[in-house]
Amino acid sequence: MSELLVRSLSGVVMVALALGAAIKGGNVFAVLVAAIAAIMYYEWSRIVRGWGVAWHIGGFFYALVPALALLWLRERDLHGLFLIMWVFIVTWSVDIGGYVFGRRFGRRKLAPALSPNKTFEGLYGGVGAATLLGGAWALLTGLGPALLVLAPVLGVAAQAGDLFESGMKRRAGVKDSGAWLPGHGGLLDRLDGLVPVAVFTAAAHVGGLT
Repeated sequence: MSELLVRSLSGVVMVALALGAAIKGGNVFAVLVAAIAAIMYYEWSRIVRGWGVAWHIGGFFYALVPALALLWLRERDLHGLFLIMWVFIVTWSVDIGGYVFGRRFGRRKLAPALSPNKTFEGLYGGVGAATLLGGAWALLTGLGPALLVLAPVLGVAAQAGDLFESGMKRRAGVKDSGAWLPGHGGLLDRLDGLVPVAVFTAAAHVGGLT
């Protein structure tokens, strides 16, 4: 089985699991989010082993804050579900758009010292996809015009989150944060972009922008 097929199939399973739990809400969503946060912290701790206690404390909050943001957003009933979906759409659009455009049109390296495979073309494609799909979802569900502006901003934030984790792995001398997900590596490898998107979306909601 090709790597692309394995990656695609495992991606579909992850998306279905995330969407199903988000729609169900309640304890199902809470347990899934808590489990994911625990695994993220475990992977973080393995990467930063020997770096000092501050890195472990930072990792605790790195896993905890977005988990709390997602749980808090989901408690906003239907509006919260729409916001959770928006977080997913923006994050996944950046990942998928960046992957597709990067492979097809990638020429100029974005940050070769951190992630040699990332390109400016992939960044543009990912942010463009997040803007179009995130903006369409915001309009369709009435989440508010502010998210039309936030979609590209948080698309860039998602890419920054990806580069941050890539820098950590490069320093630690590891390729992936784990081996849980066929074709994807660990949970941190897939959720590094969701961390800033979830936190900033919750902050925007607190600020009355959504």
